[in-house]
Amino acid sequence: MELYEFCLSFHGRSQDENRNTEVIFLKGQIFNFALLAGMMCLNPCSASVPAATEFTASALKAMGAPNNPRVEVAWNRYYDWSQIGEIGARLASNHPGLVRLSSIGKSVQGRDLHLLTVTDFKAGDPERKPAMYIDGNIHSNEIQGAEVALYTAWYLAESYGRIDWITDLLQRVTFYIVPTINPDARDFFIHSANTPSSPRSGMLPRDDDGDGLLDEDGLDDLDGDGHIVMMRRRNPNGRWRTDADDPRLLVRVEPDRKGEYDHLGWEGIDNDGDGRINEDGPGFYDPNRNWGYNWQPAYVQWGSDQYPFSIPENRAVADFVLAHSNIAGAQSYHNSGGMILRGPGAEMDADLYNQIDVRVYDILAERGEEMLPGYDYVVIYRDMYTVYGGELDWFYGARGIFTFSNELWTSFDYFRRESEGGWSDRSRDLYRFDKLLLFEEGIVPWRAYDHPQYGAIEIGGIKKSWTRTAPSFLLEDLCHRNMAFTLYHAFHLPRLEIDSTAVVKLPGGVCQVDIRIRNDRVIPTRSQHEIRNKITAPDRAVIEGCAVLAGFRVEDPYLGVAHEQEHRPERLMLDSVPGMDSVQLRWLVKGGPPYTVTVDSEKGGYLRIEIE
Repeated sequence: MELYEFCLSFHGRSQDENRNTEVIFLKGQIFNFALLAGMMCLNPCSASVPAATEFTASALKAMGAPNNPRVEVAWNRYYDWSQIGEIGARLASNHPGLVRLSSIGKSVQGRDLHLLTVTDFKAGDPERKPAMYIDGNIHSNEIQGAEVALYTAWYLAESYGRIDWITDLLQRVTFYIVPTINPDARDFFIHSANTPSSPRSGMLPRDDDGDGLLDEDGLDDLDGDGHIVMMRRRNPNGRWRTDADDPRLLVRVEPDRKGEYDHLGWEGIDNDGDGRINEDGPGFYDPNRNWGYNWQPAYVQWGSDQYPFSIPENRAVADFVLAHSNIAGAQSYHNSGGMILRGPGAEMDADLYNQIDVRVYDILAERGEEMLPGYDYVVIYRDMYTVYGGELDWFYGARGIFTFSNELWTSFDYFRRESEGGWSDRSRDLYRFDKLLLFEEGIVPWRAYDHPQYGAIEIGGIKKSWTRTAPSFLLEDLCHRNMAFTLYHAFHLPRLEIDSTAVVKLPGGVCQVDIRIRNDRVIPTRSQHEIRNKITAPDRAVIEGCAVLAGFRVEDPYLGVAHEQEHRPERLMLDSVPGMDSVQLRWLVKGGPPYTVTVDSEKGGYLRIEIE
């Protein structure tokens, strides 16, 4: 029998027949030949089989990803806090010139708030380069923000030296990436039974129901299946029924129809005997209502907690940002809804967003809508709802930093269309997606349970990892597209250059020294908001090597319009260098060249030139 025919006949036999065949081979003392036959069945055309090896390189490079990364990471899954730290450590170890792993502080339960600083460390001081700050997962159930942030660090490091655009970016920009700023509750969401919406809070104990006890009545996994799903009870007068097309879905009945069920909410029991269920779980406060800009007490803004920055994780982020004045852009990843959010969170702050700054936001976000199909550019208070004490408002309001919050994951990704109807139609899309593309993995079927308070009920519904988080096959797309938008934002951080100099000899041994400083990116070195409120120090241009008689900012060189700085003219103070624009400076000095001119901008970087 030919070897290939033998392989086919061997594959088609029963286990007993195969076992007898193996005995024959052993008796014939050709065991090695049997191993070779087994391998050749996989590839009958192979003349030889290479030794099994671990490899990451593909035969054909897929555009948009490194073909043979030093650090292999699967981007179709979610990682807990320790795994994020381990991936960060591997990046730092394999890319020591590009990635450093540290911590900006500790969480409530003592976890490090991992920081990945990503830049070309050989190309200048990272703290003197314009910087982009990125974080995710401030709401603990909105976990994929950490994956997008971590993917960004990985992609930048693995693409340096391979993609010129990335190489140039890392030579002039520093990225400060904190994948999760709520690691305690992230791990609680991942490792404990939860709903898609729990917990939004952090893990500081709080008395939510005012009974003097802390976190004593949270969700209960009644049947021990690892999921917190819904409870329902049969009632011919109830206001809910099963959907005609998918009996797993519970929908409200029409006003003129009788129902089948009472909807009892998420799985749980009355743990403290107060007649309520699930009213005091871990937390509860909203970490994105606790920032020290337009903070409001809880009776105005629910979830704001006791006072601004009462939450240690938020305080750590603020301290880090205050210590790094080079941060000119920021992104905080949330979910869901498919939105590119900007402030203000409250209408009372609308005037803070100067129209020049708004134009910068518009330029960036409108390109983002192109890069992120299904996402909309949204002003929070105008297009969504009012938020006081939000992180995004603190970054811009307190620091003048151009900041977005992307709401990751959109129902557009279900079927590349938005549901036209209300809640019921959106839910039907969700269940239909689960049936057609997840093969019913995302829904727990209804099953009977004897509840200690409600009696005979049924438990079933959506698992925590469905609807809130993108499924595996869409996760990498979500990571890459959102990263690309944030890199576009970072690309437009200010880039300064001195594009012309001139020295003119005047009578009496006086020289006129002119320089033009250009910013060839969209974002100015200082936002109008920070100029108006004196949030950061002005940019500075200093001339050395001569006696300075006068210094001017030239408004119109053709008409001879210039403004003299009366004090310390050798150090000219500039409000900013606008985006895609330039400023011209002039000194009248005693003594001929050479001169040294330095330009020092907290968010625009540092320049030094010699003028001969």
